[in-house]
This record gives sequence, structure tokens and C-alpha cells, in this order.
Amino acid sequence: MDLILQELGTGLPDFRHIGQAVIRIVAAIVLGAVIGWEREKARKPAGLRTHILVCLGTAVFVIACIGANFSTEGLSRVIQGIVTGLGFIGAGSILKLSAERDVRGLTTAAGIWMTAAIGVTVGLGCLGIALIATAATFVLLRLGLFAEDDHAAPPRDDTSGG
Repeated sequence: MDLILQELGTGLPDFRHIGQAVIRIVAAIVLGAVIGWEREKARKPAGLRTHILVCLGTAVFVIACIGANFSTEGLSRVIQGIVTGLGFIGAGSILKLSAERDVRGLTTAAGIWMTAAIGVTVGLGCLGIALIATAATFVLLRLGLFAEDDHAAPPRDDTSGG
């Protein structure tokens, strides 16, 4: 029984730091929800739950590393793995359709990647930077909805003989 209790306590911060971990976890959920809500309102495939889970998951990886007293190099490797791994997940959301310029999912991929960056930032305890990054991401995604039609490819005129 002592072994079980010891294992359950492994990695838990002392009471002084539990509040700090809880604040970071809640912040990751809230900030991920802000971006996810925007994507949900825009009717995009990766919505509220996806962005919350990405932000929370990346924050938890970093919080756990800090709680386990990883070296700076170890923490750096974990963050590198997050950046690379989320890049692959985002790449899975990109579709190249038959038309020359018809590529879908780039903004979704970038949004997932940015949400991961915000989660890492929260996990590191840089809540101010995470809040600014979330606000900037939200504004850019909202403004992007107005600009989507501006980037549509002009129709090709194959009858011009040129």
C-alpha cells in the first residue's frame, strides 16, 4: 500500500506549487477554448474540443517536465517533440484537391500548431505572452474570414488561345 501511495505522489508538486499547476492547466483550457470557439463558429473541422485538447496536452507535457525537474536540455527536447509532432498532425489536415490552387486545411493546420505553441507557453508559466498570442490568433482568424474570398483563384479562360 505504501508503494501505491508513493507512486501516486510521484510528480505531484508540493502544496505551494499545486495552485500554480492548476492555474496553468485552467489557463490552457480557457485559451484553447477561445481559439476553438472561433474555429467552431467558422464551421471548421477542428473546433472547440480539438483546440482545448491540443492546448491542454502541450501544457501538461511541459508542466510535467518542470515538475519532474527535467534539465533545460530535456525540456527543450520535449518542446521540440511537441513542435514536430503537432506539425505532423496539422499536416494531416491539409488536402490538395484537383485544382492547381485548391488546397484546403492550411489555416486549420496553422491554428492547431499555434494552439500548441500557446499551450507550451502556458506550461512554461508565461501567461502574459500566451494571452497576447491567443488574442492575436483570434483576431487574425476572425479577420481571415473576411479575406478568404480575396484569395480565390481567378477563373481560367481556356478559350483565349493563349
